Amino acid sequence: MRARLGQLSDADVRLLRVFMVVVECGGLSAAEMELNIGRSTISRHLKDLETRLGLVLCRRGRAGFSLTSEGQAIYQSAQRMLKSIEDFRHEINDLHRSLQGQLVVAMFDKVVSNPQSRVHQAIADYAELAPQVMLDIQVAPLNAIEKGVLEGQYHLGIVPPLRRSPSLHYTPLFEEVMHLYCAPGNPLFSIENPSPKQVQAQPYAGLSFASPNMDTGQRLGLQASALSSDQEGIATLIRSGHYVGFLPDHYAHSMVQQGWLKAISAKAYSYNCQFCVIHRKSPKPSRLVQHFLDALREHHQAAQ
Repeated sequence: MRARLGQLSDADVRLLRVFMVVVECGGLSAAEMELNIGRSTISRHLKDLETRLGLVLCRRGRAGFSLTSEGQAIYQSAQRMLKSIEDFRHEINDLHRSLQGQLVVAMFDKVVSNPQSRVHQAIADYAELAPQVMLDIQVAPLNAIEKGVLEGQYHLGIVPPLRRSPSLHYTPLFEEVMHLYCAPGNPLFSIENPSPKQVQAQPYAGLSFASPNMDTGQRLGLQASALSSDQEGIATLIRSGHYVGFLPDHYAHSMVQQGWLKAISAKAYSYNCQFCVIHRKSPKPSRLVQHFLDALREHHQAAQ
């Protein structure tokens, strides 16, 4: 196919949005509900886009859906383009002093059950102040959030930072207490004060990316035998009785009360984890982003 793309039109942008939804849903069938259009229409849109770009973007058929290398490149370029369009909307709205558009905030998991977190109160204030803003709250691994904020995929991130980037601004919000847990079936469950050697002998389940969790596990000499990208996976591994692992105390509390988990009592096997809100230093946050930052700061400072 020959490339036929001249100037980018609104119709092209709509086709790119359809393509991105299909990619993010993993195929045409899964995208039907998200787009609220039929599979045959989606297929036609993809074919139109391929004709416009002069490229084969994906394989679709009985073997399933998969991106070509060109399709992967177009998806990444479309992400950057649509983010630039959204940033432009923010700037125009700033000039008109209105709060409209979309605010994308990414959080590390299990923030909502932390009694020190006031993120929900900041959201309540922001929804009153900016009712026309579409809030998009996403939950992702720590490394994905930091990368997403740096690349402009997310406006803000709420994370427990480990290694700080000079390109990001960090504002402390709240803390989280992490304990090392075991479950029935694990040899440590019946031992009140296990020795370091007994603890180190147990298979350890840790987070699969650079984080305070990984850093603490290595410092204590725990050998990772299983990995997960979130706390839910860690809790499931611990409950098997085969592994020990760190969990937030607020998240593990109900499982401890039900007898599913037990905290290893030695103080050495606990640590505090500080959560911050992060955003890029440049460009300066738009008014739409700044108001949410202000709400986060006010509520968490008032709680201290």
